[in-house]
Amino acid sequence: MTRFQFVADHSDTTSSPRRGWTVKRLCALLDVRRSSFYAWLAAAPARAKRTAADTALAERIRAVHDGDRTCGRPRITAEINDGVEPAQRVNHKRIGRVMREHGIAGYRRRRRVRTTIPEPAQSPVPDLLGRDFTAPAPNIVYVGDITYLPLADGGNLYLATVIDCHSRRLTGWALADHMRTDLVADALRAAAADRGSLAGSIFHSDHGSVYTSRAYANLCDRLDVQQSMGAVGSSADNALAESFNATLKREVLQDNAFWPDQATCRRQLFRWLTRYNTRRRHSYCRYQTPNTYEADFAATVPDAA
Repeated sequence: MTRFQFVADHSDTTSSPRRGWTVKRLCALLDVRRSSFYAWLAAAPARAKRTAADTALAERIRAVHDGDRTCGRPRITAEINDGVEPAQRVNHKRIGRVMREHGIAGYRRRRRVRTTIPEPAQSPVPDLLGRDFTAPAPNIVYVGDITYLPLADGGNLYLATVIDCHSRRLTGWALADHMRTDLVADALRAAAADRGSLAGSIFHSDHGSVYTSRAYANLCDRLDVQQSMGAVGSSADNALAESFNATLKREVLQDNAFWPDQATCRRQLFRWLTRYNTRRRHSYCRYQTPNTYEADFAATVPDAA
């Protein structure tokens, strides 16, 4: 309770049948100016209006957050302002304040986990990216990696990914209970099927044995894909793929250490990976989805003469 509210509740300005003290006396006791109290009292209707507006906004925020509890202030702001006239848009600072007041927050992982350690290189492949994970257009530069998905029985599933550096779109992925070359080959074939062709593109990875294998190099040759690899033992040289893996585990596992069984893991992974391109807003894409980001790019490219 504020001092102004105390004065209002206990002074004879109220409609209470029991007469209270005078405003002058209470203001003197509480060391507040009477002019400030009356200004506060006059602003009561405006405060009530703002409170009602904030309550309505909180309901809109909660509806977005209930659909994806990993959403924080930036993505919720983008969702609420999507397709809204400029005059009706809500400032991100106000959304952050309302979220704090109503106890709404995106998920943040409380502890860090050990990252995977790349294996030594078996064949010389140049680093064509130099930690520059951008591309001027889709289907030019891709990154990929394998991440383990821990299960309650002590085993793992393994996910291989192929991600477009232009839009962060997941163009190919494969899930299996092994880390053989077939896993990363299936992911690359899925990307080729999704794009129609990967001819002339670059695929960047770490020095894992599956990526340096002769079978994988032959597949890249058949698809006309040029391989690129960072330094041995440096996760920063494949930071985009590492970031994707960390985001996936943070948003799907949250505070759990493992999945209860393979079926649950496969089901939750499929749900998250399916909505990643179509529903999840990405900060790199100006809080658009990867699919929308690519569609906007295609719409701005002039037709060939």
